[in-house]
Amino acid sequence: MERPFPTVAVVGLGTMGAGVAVALARSGRRVIGVEAGPTQALRALGRIEASTARAVERGRLSADERAALLALIEVGDDLHAAARADLVVEEVPEDLELKRSLFAELDRICPPETVLATGTTALSVTRIAAATARPERVLGVHFFNPVHSMRLVEVVRTVLTSAQAAEQVAELARSLDKEPVAAGDRAGFIANGLLFAYLNQAAAMFESRYATREDIDAAMRLGCGLPMGPLALLDLIGIDTARTVLEAMYAQSKDRLHAPAPVLGQLVAAGLLGRKSGRGFYTYEAPGSSKAVPEQQADARPRAAGREVRGIGVCGSGTMATGIVEVFAKAGFPVLLAARSQEKAERAKAQLARSLERSVARGRLSEQDRDAALALVTPTGSYRDLADADLVVEAVAEDLAVKRELFAALDAIAKPGAVLATTTSSLPVISCATATSRPRDVVGMHFFNPAPAMKLVEVVSTVLTAEDVTATVLELCAKVRKHPVECGDRAGFIVNALLFPYLNDAVRMLQEHYATVDDIDTAMKLGCGYPMGPFELLDVVGLDVSLTIEQVLHQEFREPGLAAAPLLEHLVAAGCLGRKTGRGFRDHARR
Repeated sequence: MERPFPTVAVVGLGTMGAGVAVALARSGRRVIGVEAGPTQALRALGRIEASTARAVERGRLSADERAALLALIEVGDDLHAAARADLVVEEVPEDLELKRSLFAELDRICPPETVLATGTTALSVTRIAAATARPERVLGVHFFNPVHSMRLVEVVRTVLTSAQAAEQVAELARSLDKEPVAAGDRAGFIANGLLFAYLNQAAAMFESRYATREDIDAAMRLGCGLPMGPLALLDLIGIDTARTVLEAMYAQSKDRLHAPAPVLGQLVAAGLLGRKSGRGFYTYEAPGSSKAVPEQQADARPRAAGREVRGIGVCGSGTMATGIVEVFAKAGFPVLLAARSQEKAERAKAQLARSLERSVARGRLSEQDRDAALALVTPTGSYRDLADADLVVEAVAEDLAVKRELFAALDAIAKPGAVLATTTSSLPVISCATATSRPRDVVGMHFFNPAPAMKLVEVVSTVLTAEDVTATVLELCAKVRKHPVECGDRAGFIVNALLFPYLNDAVRMLQEHYATVDDIDTAMKLGCGYPMGPFELLDVVGLDVSLTIEQVLHQEFREPGLAAAPLLEHLVAAGCLGRKTGRGFRDHARR
């Protein structure tokens, strides 16, 4: 295919427009930059010169390459110059009427064959195209910031956009060393459509005082491997920008989960827009600074001291139970590994020994430390041996009846003052607690799999949990080098309550034929820096496990938008559960 669009006009040379102009010139294309007036044009040219000078300093460009690049860019304030371009890319502010007016003018100025592309992140491409007499040659081309390092480009087609125009723009993106993904025209497209709903729920979680901003952000970074926590990311994006995108999403979807959380409007009204204003969810050293500064907590009060923990019992013989045993034993705690039979307990210890041996082979653990950890673990087939434990951690099957039966048994066995912890990821901790006569001693201690590697532990207090019990678990987490986050006892806790609605939204997006599995996964990895795309993650977690968590969240909050996507239900009914069955959203058996 002949290289498309040898000359491109970029209208609007702010941070994004200037980045697009430089990327186009680096590919050898002539670029016509257009700004609103002479002063703005001079400033824009200064931005381009400064950014390319920094690229030379950082070794991304040579001085000769910079000179050749700058020679390909002209900047002015006459929109009629765009008539010489094969493609016009609009990067003006997110205002629908401003964009429609601009496109109507471009339609009048440019030859009929010129393709017009809007860089909108959330507005309707269809409504913008309707301002022209060439809607078949109008589409969205959504670059991500910073353009020089972000590889994703969303190519957005309306119902009237020609396939040829879309493919030409996708080919343009590939020639810029970008990864184009195809999206239909709906607010947020792929990446922002999934990202901003998640950010909105995090803001609502903070607003309800369910968890602190630090714990919400730490939970998503450590529990999901995300590059930033959601509240810090809102500050980076700009709270006003986020609210604008969410308003556009809600106007189209009417889904209450897209209605901006009230706290976003309050922050915007107060001028607290995030990093750019120096304060948002966090306070920064100065406007534009990335360094958050600690704030004085007005309601800070002394925390209760925890109870002494010398001996620990872990109930269960599966992967999670042995992982938790490994965590405690490597930290120097004597651990009773209690299973339903001595044989199961011995097998679990053998599994632990293999895990420790792998750590030795990889150089993460010395042979001496391996032997010391194993010596601290005593397998037992009788729960009665837990009578002297200071903390008993339940890590049995995720079945409420099974857990309640075990807690009732532990209530009769454990000594007075012993802390009883459940590792449930989705069941109510209070239901475990009320199976005992000592609900004040019961707490949630949600480890993440694999427990030895994952730093996060969600510490879940019920309405009856004693303060010193919560303090005990928080102190213990520090001793075993885990990062605890505190939250209340409601479905999903922090991580699953934010993660699984996002995964469910991705399934709905696929179900509606809006985008493909590969394009959605690519968009979230390249556009948001996620370690895995939503469908990769669903196949790893297990579609049956994911469906159960979705159902628990919907049952608890009764929010229509949290109802499990029918496609997820159908795949589970068909036995397509992900990697463990060889087929889920992808066919793993053929790989």
